[in-house]
Amino acid sequence: MFSNPIAAYQQVDREADIRGSSPHRLIMLLFDGAIAALDDAERNMEQKKIAEKSTAIAKAASIIADGLAASLNLQAGGELAQNLSALYDYMVRRLMMANVQNDVGALREVKALLGEIGEAWREMGSKLDRNGTTGG
Repeated sequence: MFSNPIAAYQQVDREADIRGSSPHRLIMLLFDGAIAALDDAERNMEQKKIAEKSTAIAKAASIIADGLAASLNLQAGGELAQNLSALYDYMVRRLMMANVQNDVGALREVKALLGEIGEAWREMGSKLDRNGTTGG
């Protein structure tokens, strides 16, 4: 039934993690996924694997635009949400330029930005966990 049982297990494990996660944890999974895709893109760029590089960059851009940016509540989030939205737009534009120009520096810039924002989310989650205010 499955051509690759390890991949099938990993997919089931990932889906279980997603279904049982709090909204905060889901955002963390998006950050992790985008960073992993950028790691793949950088590796493929260095190995001159153009199609794989483009696929990985598109995946990262989609996670940023359709996951992270789409999860923002621009009305309730005020200036912070507006600033994050603008930053996510900037990241997607940088990724498109990185793809066209094979610019590893742009990939690393976006990865660093995601890392900084992701770390802030992790810290916020740790504080919420210590206060007992998150579920999942």
